[in-house]
Amino acid sequence: MAGKLAVVVLAAGKGTRMKSALPKVLHPLGGRSLVECALDSLIEVDPAHRLVVVGYEADQVRTALAHLDNVTFVEQTEQLGTGHAVQQVLPHLQDFEGDLLVLNGDVPLLRPSTLRQMLEVHQTRQNEATLLTAQFLDPTGYGRVFCNDDDVVTEIIEHRDCTEAQRQNRRINAGVYCFKWSALSKILPELKADNDQQEYYLTDVVKDMTPVVAVDVDDAQEIQGINNRKQLAEAYSILQDRIKDEWMTAGVTFLEPDTTTIDITVQIEPDVIIEPQTHLRGHTVIGSGSRLGPGSLIENSTVGKNATILYSTLSDSQVGDGVRVGPYAHLRGQTVVGDNCRIGNFVEIKKSTLGDRVNVAHLSYLGDATLGNQVNVGAGTITANYDGVKKHPTVIGDRTKTGSNSVFVAPVTIGPDVTVAAGSVVTKDVEADALVVARAKQSTIPGWRSKRYDQSDDTSA
Repeated sequence: MAGKLAVVVLAAGKGTRMKSALPKVLHPLGGRSLVECALDSLIEVDPAHRLVVVGYEADQVRTALAHLDNVTFVEQTEQLGTGHAVQQVLPHLQDFEGDLLVLNGDVPLLRPSTLRQMLEVHQTRQNEATLLTAQFLDPTGYGRVFCNDDDVVTEIIEHRDCTEAQRQNRRINAGVYCFKWSALSKILPELKADNDQQEYYLTDVVKDMTPVVAVDVDDAQEIQGINNRKQLAEAYSILQDRIKDEWMTAGVTFLEPDTTTIDITVQIEPDVIIEPQTHLRGHTVIGSGSRLGPGSLIENSTVGKNATILYSTLSDSQVGDGVRVGPYAHLRGQTVVGDNCRIGNFVEIKKSTLGDRVNVAHLSYLGDATLGNQVNVGAGTITANYDGVKKHPTVIGDRTKTGSNSVFVAPVTIGPDVTVAAGSVVTKDVEADALVVARAKQSTIPGWRSKRYDQSDDTSA
């Protein structure tokens, strides 16, 4: 196996303190799982091989990462420590010559630049091992790293195995390592579990390697691991600050950043204004000049330029340039809205395509519908798309106008330039240039009152 760098991500643990049936590394953080965040941090080091060690609920982890290229899964049937986990990759790297980078799948905040810097130090100094470290004010629970004045590591001791004096050392082991594989592969088979936990510690290889150098990370938040829900929430807060700082630097305005959340996967063009209580999820793209919120949720959707989304929800949908949505509208299920449309209050649109300059001002439902350009949809218009078994389409042509409280019983096709009278229930296709009146004739019976009406009960006076 050829290549300069291989990476192994440790993702076999259960994460008992998460109190979840979901493997710890699959818990979401800003639109991606923890282990995907760890893999994303490799973008600047461009490894030739990416190995993910799986164990607890291994099939779930494999399925969750199946969309990624160049990932090899390595089974660790028993979780006996970090050293044991890396031992499992030995058969996969038999002919490999280069360096091995080891990451934990539950450390999602590492910046790509940090790993690049660490690798540069490792290769420039020709280290057999390089450790990422950090100076913590409260290092309780973390393994301690002891170095000389040249950052050469003399000893690594797990917190539980430290004496009280050793615990005063604030330099902690971040659990990120770079090894010269030719040296590590000879030592790994000799690891022993001589500790309280009866586990094989990867840190034990250090005493047999030289030189071993520590590289302090500039921002200690980067190496924050996730062991419980509180730490997951803290990491999410850190990630949100990063994301919003980056977008503000790129020309996006947040009126109240603390009330807004943005996934890692979202893309925003300059001159977008994001109002309070607005949340952008998944693979969402926002065009320049658009104004989002307040109080909007946009998920896996594309919003064009100079659009306005007010107190509304978009999911798996696309709206064009100059579109106004809301308040209190819901677009979902692959809905596509053309340019300069208006989608007003209390409108729901599902799996429908609207042309340009369509007006759906209020109180309407469009499902499985195709509307042409300049269609005006009157208040209370409904496409009755479901017959109890299947969904059926409605087609409405250019410049057609539907009256208030119109119902289109699908499947039905309405041609262009049609006017549908208010209160009509349309069940048959209509040709172009027509007026449709599909309602019963009004009947008025003078002097009628209910037989149950008793004038003595009239208390209106």
